[in-house]
Amino acid sequence: MTIEDRRARDRATRRRLITSTARTVAEREGWDAVTTRRLSAEIEYSQPVIYKHFASLDEIADAVALEGFAELAAGLHEARTTVAPGDAPIAVARRYAAFATDAPAVYEAMFGRATRLRFGNGSAPAPSSAFAELRAVLEPRAGHDDVELLTETFWAGLHGLVVLQRGARLRPDLQEARIDLLVEKIVPAGLGGDRRR
Repeated sequence: MTIEDRRARDRATRRRLITSTARTVAEREGWDAVTTRRLSAEIEYSQPVIYKHFASLDEIADAVALEGFAELAAGLHEARTTVAPGDAPIAVARRYAAFATDAPAVYEAMFGRATRLRFGNGSAPAPSSAFAELRAVLEPRAGHDDVELLTETFWAGLHGLVVLQRGARLRPDLQEARIDLLVEKIVPAGLGGDRRR
């Protein structure tokens, strides 16, 4: 291994430590608790070292969001590909909701905080890969419908349910029933080209 390779590996290791520590603090205490002073104390790096790897706290949150999108995409892919095709939409929808519940600070970094990540134009690979998994489960059912629009609507429905549930705005015991209803209404088994408009 060359010196430059070792330096690159060390930089990547430090970046991962910073983002994982920010994520841990945010999950435990919320994003307001994530400061460079706090990260510095937690990982025993000076604040200048943290700024050497990330220009701002927003950049750290964006890095956490990108990790979250990659994890979400992997989870959705597993949910989609390990069940019968007819069961894939509900499996994917439930996995999406479980991800948001299990990692609320990461989900907030992905969707609730101001970000420089760009959505909807394919330029951000991690968000695009999560969207692609949702699209893949809907495409066989889209028929003549616009699969991108169908996927955006499905994603928006899931996101809305997750956010309202997390904010205690919905009855907690009905989350699974709401997800089932969303899937049934947006992607019923017969959805496709014969649907009358």
